[in-house]
Amino acid sequence: MKAELKEEYLKIKGLDKKVVIIFLSVAVLQTISWYYTSKFFFRINLYQFFRENPQVKLLQYVYWFLGDSFSFFLLPVIIIFFLLKEKISNYGLKSGDSNFGLKISLPVIIFMLIIVWFISSSNSFYLTYPYLSEAKDSWNVFFIFEILLFIYVFSWEFIWRGFMLFGLEPKFGYYSIFIQMIPFVILHNGKPVLETFSAIIGGILLGVLAIKTRSILYGVLIHYSLIFSMDFISTLRYRSNEFGVGIDSFINLFK
Repeated sequence: MKAELKEEYLKIKGLDKKVVIIFLSVAVLQTISWYYTSKFFFRINLYQFFRENPQVKLLQYVYWFLGDSFSFFLLPVIIIFFLLKEKISNYGLKSGDSNFGLKISLPVIIFMLIIVWFISSSNSFYLTYPYLSEAKDSWNVFFIFEILLFIYVFSWEFIWRGFMLFGLEPKFGYYSIFIQMIPFVILHNGKPVLETFSAIIGGILLGVLAIKTRSILYGVLIHYSLIFSMDFISTLRYRSNEFGVGIDSFINLFK
């Protein structure tokens, strides 16, 4: 028994410390996000203090998006600096291969805009996006929401395509793309089913793009452009009551 325990101890002692720190950190950070920096925490614990505020629904997104920027960006940066003792640029916070990144990102964004234009004509789409429905009635609220959403998307890209992907890449190589894709998809559960299934492909492609460019910035550009376009076009359709897909409908939207 003693020999077996010693053998297990030596196995654990021989584990790659960086990989262990990355895996444990992601588990802890996601748990912090779910229980303490989510909109559900706000609803249960803080809503009562702001319920008289006319922008209480916006405030829950302020709390969520800024809270998750703490969980998914600031805390990982602290871990990188003080536990891993590495440069943050090693985790995708740099321009990287901008030539390749822009050559891929811009055509992808144009393609996505075309897809969004057609699927945005459905009632289910414009009733879903943006998630803060009050943003459709006020451009001020809309742009505040979208700025906060950018911070949130940036933090999401950093935790998965930066911290987790680049942190695990030295040990697992391209397998790290699929490893980071799993929690990314799981956290889409509860959203529209098409969006959740798309996250499987999106998580893989954004992972490949990050590794090829050595940067998360192009993933942020693509990810946020998609979300912003869905929210913006949905809001325009709602405000103009225009749900066609032809050129006349496009012109009417911007009138």
